[in-house]
Amino acid sequence: MTPGGWMVMILSVGSVLGLFAWCIGKVLSTPGETEKLRAIDTHTPDQDD
Repeated sequence: MTPGGWMVMILSVGSVLGLFAWCIGKVLSTPGETEKLRAIDTHTPDQDD
């Protein structure tokens, strides 16, 4: 592979890994997010008594 190919590969893999690390860090470090979690309401009309 040419040096240009290596540079493109290193930059692309590095940017994807950097974005992944930033996303994981953002999810794990945001305070108070557990209070915003909501369950999906699965109640359907046929369950009424």
